[in-house]
Amino acid sequence: METRPGETRVASTPEVVKKLVSQGFTVIVESGAGLRAGYPDADYAAAGASLSDRASAYAVDLLLKIRRPDESEVAAMQAGGLYIGLLESCGEDVIVAAMLAKKMRVLGLERMPRSSRAQSMDVLSSQSNLAGYRAVLEAAARYGRFFPMMMTSAGSAKPARVVVLGAGVAGLQAIATARRLGADVYAYDVRPETREQILSLGAKPIDLDLGESGAGAGGYARELSDDAKARQQAALADELAKAHVIITTALIPCRPAPVLVTEEVVKRLRPGSVIVDLAAASGGNCPLTVADDIVERHGVTLVGLTNFPALIPADASAFYARNLLNLIEIMIERSDAGPQLKDLSADDITAAMLVPAAA
Repeated sequence: METRPGETRVASTPEVVKKLVSQGFTVIVESGAGLRAGYPDADYAAAGASLSDRASAYAVDLLLKIRRPDESEVAAMQAGGLYIGLLESCGEDVIVAAMLAKKMRVLGLERMPRSSRAQSMDVLSSQSNLAGYRAVLEAAARYGRFFPMMMTSAGSAKPARVVVLGAGVAGLQAIATARRLGADVYAYDVRPETREQILSLGAKPIDLDLGESGAGAGGYARELSDDAKARQQAALADELAKAHVIITTALIPCRPAPVLVTEEVVKRLRPGSVIVDLAAASGGNCPLTVADDIVERHGVTLVGLTNFPALIPADASAFYARNLLNLIEIMIERSDAGPQLKDLSADDITAAMLVPAAA
């Protein structure tokens, strides 16, 4: 069971457990692990899992988890075992060091390579997709006006003007969701190659000339120079000031989130406007955002929730579990003695995920 406050997801579902059991795995599920995601113990038992207490669930050869473990969880893990989950860290990490000290092998899901072969295993993409969708619903619920144009006997209402900053997985899903709700959607990304994707979803791209590209390695954005950041903020300000709803998704791996929505822009927004900051956990794309809180500043609502997938726990868990199933299937080979683990350093996907990475 995940212990992080507010975490409702579970690393595997009865559907996936049934498939693992059919492949020869003995599956142990901590009792109550799936309750908050809508998966009762009885469903896991019917799928062939054994229900257990925490100590037995952690003392296994292969441990599947979602959030970063704490010290007590590492202490309960089996020496020499294999951990698969999110590590949520950059650089030196005492938790990872503690697992390695127990001769464990650690696969960090953030290290999944961005390749076509790895797409079906990429939990960051599947969970970001859900986050982008849920962020728009959060904005629509907190915005005191219609999203679509409405014609009624009492008069008409113009569509909401929604600006999405960042056209990665979360941003593209936010664009698509806002368009489905009938909003007038604009979008911006520092990577020029996203323009076509923005247009394909029916949104209008915001084109800025910054003098440099923000395209980085592996499909991620890279950090802009200080001069380009200043030009970006100045050029974006007028576009953002016209928005009724702003969804920000701009993240740079292992770096503070870039500031895109300044306090001056917030002051210029119409009272009742909404900003949903998906970068809140990394400092926020708006400096007024408060992580894990919803606040009002200058008449504008700022949503700083940091775990949107946990607000859709059943589907978020199902997607995550299927991602892990696809990963496990490339890690094992079947034999009369049951599934056997392959050499993790021999496959480009697991080699990249292995901590420390294979040389």
